[in-house]
Amino acid sequence: MKIHTHKETRCSVTTNIVDENNISDLKNERQRSQSALVRLYELMPQTVCRPCLHEDATRSLDKLYNFADCSGLHLIFALNALRRNPDNSWNSSNALSLLKYSASKKYNISWELGNEPNNYRTLTGRTVNGSQLGKDYIQLKSLLQLIRTYARASLYGPSIGRPRKNVIALLEGFMKVAGRTVDAVTWQHYYIDGRVAKVTDFLKTRLLDTLSDQIRKIQKDYWLSLLYKRLVGPRVLAVHVAGLQREPRPGRVIRDKLRIYAHCSSSHSHSYVRGSITLYIINLHRSRKKIKLVGTLRDKLVHQYLLQPHGTDGLHARSVQLNGQPLAMADDGTLPELKPRPLRAGRTLVIPPLTMSFYVVKNVNALACRYR
Repeated sequence: MKIHTHKETRCSVTTNIVDENNISDLKNERQRSQSALVRLYELMPQTVCRPCLHEDATRSLDKLYNFADCSGLHLIFALNALRRNPDNSWNSSNALSLLKYSASKKYNISWELGNEPNNYRTLTGRTVNGSQLGKDYIQLKSLLQLIRTYARASLYGPSIGRPRKNVIALLEGFMKVAGRTVDAVTWQHYYIDGRVAKVTDFLKTRLLDTLSDQIRKIQKDYWLSLLYKRLVGPRVLAVHVAGLQREPRPGRVIRDKLRIYAHCSSSHSHSYVRGSITLYIINLHRSRKKIKLVGTLRDKLVHQYLLQPHGTDGLHARSVQLNGQPLAMADDGTLPELKPRPLRAGRTLVIPPLTMSFYVVKNVNALACRYR
């Protein structure tokens, strides 16, 4: 796939990202809610998914898996990476016992090893560098392949924290050793810096009530997620962009503000046949950018889904518009029809500043997208 752009260019290959579904921590509310939960279990034992409270490892795993399965979630379990041998290699004996137990129960689980290895030194006084962690993941992969139930189980990692210099170095070392071992690379993002946050920040009712307030009101990112789920399939395609402005100097990276990604269109969409391609483009510039589709994409009809802030507040806007029309849910909870704007074949795509847009290139009949 080739794409020409005016002034700004990008050449990128994208990879799958793991979305982790986190189970709520009930510790702070246990005393207040435990009796209520018990009464609720007695009233509706056939419908309630019981949370996992602290018990021994196997019973906790049983309850955790049953809770996830009952809730329609897929469990990704992080094994203990801090059990170490004298040479600092991973001691897998405990993990192997748990894997065998889990396999005996036929639990469908994906796996990780540890969590935020960049913080091990701060939290435990032990350091595990990226190269060693990569070797540990290879060891875990070998264990999984020895157990029939998990021979093809997904393995994710290394679950690093925010990408600072030392964390990037750890990730680079890990990828050199185990980049082909993991099914997807994972990292975690935090909106509050624990090093500067105050205890009072976590006692503010305004913050604690945020979920209650927001869960009843559609937020801006909901529309982005909805369009993504409807239009973007899991298969990632390479994007080749012509017209690169300049070559980066040694040791420098050009931080492109025009981000272009391509996937096979979602097979769940009733509007598009298999073989169609969905582009999604983020323009972080403060000026509009133009993109010209070339090759097999040039003469195809394109459907545009352009997301912009609604109103005059720009990035501070509280609502979103699609192709110029504000998006809102009806009073009865009905979603609006998300209508695309058809663009004639060969038309230049114009991306307004500070916007994100989806473009479905119809009937491309792309070989990579014709089959599951």
